[in-house]
Amino acid sequence: MAKRKNLSIDEYVNGVLNSDRMILARAITLVESNASHHLESAQQVLQKILPKTGKAIRIGITGVPGAGKSTFINSLGSMLCQDGKKVAVLAVDPSSSLSRGSILGDKTRMDILSQEVNCFIRPSPSGGTLGGVSRKTRETMLLCEAAGFDVILVETVGVGQSEAIVSTMVDFFLLLTLTGAGDELQSIKKGVIEMADAILINKADGNNKAAALRTQQEFNQALHLLKPAKSDWETKAYCCSALKGEGIRDIWNVIMRFKTERMNSGTFQEKRKDQALNWMHDMILEQVKNLFFGHPDIVEEIPQIELKVVQGELPVTRAVEMLMLKFRDLRVEENQL
Repeated sequence: MAKRKNLSIDEYVNGVLNSDRMILARAITLVESNASHHLESAQQVLQKILPKTGKAIRIGITGVPGAGKSTFINSLGSMLCQDGKKVAVLAVDPSSSLSRGSILGDKTRMDILSQEVNCFIRPSPSGGTLGGVSRKTRETMLLCEAAGFDVILVETVGVGQSEAIVSTMVDFFLLLTLTGAGDELQSIKKGVIEMADAILINKADGNNKAAALRTQQEFNQALHLLKPAKSDWETKAYCCSALKGEGIRDIWNVIMRFKTERMNSGTFQEKRKDQALNWMHDMILEQVKNLFFGHPDIVEEIPQIELKVVQGELPVTRAVEMLMLKFRDLRVEENQL
């Protein structure tokens, strides 16, 4: 098998800016790589494409198992492609290192969308920590924006922290749910409902339509009692049938109204600025953590300190102080060499 030609920084940049799908895919693979020799190249590419980013609407989509996220994305994405928009579908799946699952499994259920020439579906990176996955998803999002995609759909595939991390990287956060989800719905509501900019009850068709409308009313009553998370936007519940394509245009109109109203108030741009700063701070913490736990002398020292802590010979605060002082001294020594 012939070895693929290595691309220069300019070839990556020009390929992405010219919407070359093959080079875009290779650029994403570059930023996803954990290899140290790829990191500098990836950052150079990102630096050069940065002026062409930020124009897409970034939409996060989460939901309880069985809510029909893939069907909804298939329906929404297809509608937008038919409207002439370019749509990228990404995923955040911190559990993929264990389950080996990815959005590729859902690609078969996005049968219509995957055939659209204006659509790009990218699996989530497998392995790594949640922070690492979120970094790669953010950088993938920038590459897709530079390639001219108008809409970025970011799906949470995993559970738990993935909803919170996606909400910090998108403009609009949509919670997809359905009637009859029982206790599982109750548990996800508590953690996610305050992050949501809209709640969408799916599968509102046939015999289930009346129940979906009742669920919508119940959500709106509950939302009315909650303190709004955003001063310039009121979160409401809506209904749709992703399978039949009903209500999809309506929820898109809600998203566009959200963008318009928040841009007019200035909060849309402010949120983007806050997200960039939060991302920077998260990456600083990640780098510091990697430096500390990756230092061979610290790796060697930790088991001895841990043993003294669990045996009650050393207070936790003192243990942390000892390790941090050792790390500081090691860094000073290394800088003097």
